[in-house]
Amino acid sequence: MTSEHPTGLRELKKARTRQALSDAAIALFLEKGFDGVSVAEVAAAAEVSKPTLFRYFPAKEDLVLHRFADHEGESARVVEAGRVYGTPPLDALYEHLREGLERRDPVTGLCDVPAVLAYHRLLYGTPALLARVHGFQMNSEVALAKVLGGDPLVARLAAGQIVAVLRILADDNVARLAAGDPVEEVARDAAAAAEEAFRSLRQGLPY
Repeated sequence: MTSEHPTGLRELKKARTRQALSDAAIALFLEKGFDGVSVAEVAAAAEVSKPTLFRYFPAKEDLVLHRFADHEGESARVVEAGRVYGTPPLDALYEHLREGLERRDPVTGLCDVPAVLAYHRLLYGTPALLARVHGFQMNSEVALAKVLGGDPLVARLAAGQIVAVLRILADDNVARLAAGDPVEEVARDAAAAAEEAFRSLRQGLPY
């Protein structure tokens, strides 16, 4: 019988290396700005060669945005999981968002951990990173539309509205925390905004 441990250890080592590389890069970006740091500087700080760095992160932006990449297609996965229990798509997505807000998931924008606030300042202050985030959102729309099914145009329009709502709610939370609003106040308003947003979606979408 072949042991699975070597493969598991290799994957664990890769994950730790990716995290170390990303952490080193983000620390430099926060200090000097995204555009003020070269890939060579990141590699030197992480004590790896540039080819090694590029094996883990094909583009400079990926050093920051791999955290977003992990969430690409998340809405589609939530809808698919909900169908196992007969949960309508919008109900499944709303419950997922509500739970994310309750646990202060950074992807909801409702997280006042200093490192997360710094990460959001970097992200929202760098046009090149925001452009890549838009690409992730487009891919998420396509994946969600496919899972929603039905008429392709209706599904794509619905997916676009849902993804836009999730983005706007998160952006508002980020902006308010960046402005210094108390997290408990933002959390209360975020929960109310999410409820209202999904109420509107249910009225206009056949899902």
